[in-house]
Amino acid sequence: MKLVAALKLLPSRDQAACLKATLARCNDAATWLARVGFENGVLRQYDLHKLAYTDLREQFGLTAQAAVRTIAKVADAFKVNRKVAPVFRKDAAQPYDDRIIRFVKDGGSVSLWTIEGRMIVPVVMGDHQRRLMGYRKGEVDLCLVRGKWMLAATCDIPETDEFKATDWLGVDFGIVSLAADSDGKVHAGVGVECIRDKLARRKRGLQKRGTKAAKRKLRKLAGKEARFRKYTNHVISKEIVQTAERTARGIALEDLKGIRGRVTARRSQRSRLHSWSFHQLRAFVAYKARRVGVPLVAVDPRYTSQACSCCGVINRRNRPNQATFSCISCGHNEAADINAARNIRAKAVVTPPQVLAA
Repeated sequence: MKLVAALKLLPSRDQAACLKATLARCNDAATWLARVGFENGVLRQYDLHKLAYTDLREQFGLTAQAAVRTIAKVADAFKVNRKVAPVFRKDAAQPYDDRIIRFVKDGGSVSLWTIEGRMIVPVVMGDHQRRLMGYRKGEVDLCLVRGKWMLAATCDIPETDEFKATDWLGVDFGIVSLAADSDGKVHAGVGVECIRDKLARRKRGLQKRGTKAAKRKLRKLAGKEARFRKYTNHVISKEIVQTAERTARGIALEDLKGIRGRVTARRSQRSRLHSWSFHQLRAFVAYKARRVGVPLVAVDPRYTSQACSCCGVINRRNRPNQATFSCISCGHNEAADINAARNIRAKAVVTPPQVLAA
């Protein structure tokens, strides 16, 4: 399994200026090479190397390996789109390999190539990144992200063999709570809901204003909202996988294909349904489960929200409102998302799921 370890660089002011100039030089070279390759109908890495390697080095002053990595970057861009010559931003990420980057043994700094020669820059990594870096494999990308210098290292993590599950932890993704499991735990606290509401109010206000300054703030808010969603999805997925691993159970999820078209919501709740990345949350659960060997399956979600988890009666009237489940037959009453999670677990236990989670 391939994961990316994000490491923060702490360059001095002069080092940061040099790194910025290095990115600009490499991306100017990549843009030039892409145009030359496109005009000559040369798109593969080997052919691009034969066509322009010498000119690339002479014109832009790149070392041999920096030129090779720039050629590879252009070839990868052509794999995505062959109809136009790509134009690279001045601060677009630049790949490094072991010939032009080296991590110092203590892990506290990194030696990397720049247009002014080798430079040693302090690097910060936490325990999680340090563990991932033990499996580093392949290239490392030098990135400038919102004014901060980062290294993105690809790590090939070995997967743990799956154990055979005799029971399942059902998980329901919903509108009222982001996730609820069949143990009765809701994985979205009051703090998360407050932040979601606060961001939604700010977005509505800025959209109503419509000025240039408001649109600029909306773009910043969109990035903040995306980072909040990603962080929250990481926290929720970690809790779910740890619970399943600790109790030696597999995880049963709904098959989320077409969830936005299938799930109905009141007008006031539509933004909550469409603004959250349930696909990302599911993907985080999937890769975390694979890392520790927890089996993962997807079940047919039909009627999981209308069926009673106690007596099995299916009726729309069992849902008096979005948040509550109240069975018209046996009187069973609980949070709708928890009832749905229990139904998902029951489907995984009684009927072998047909759709394996990716």
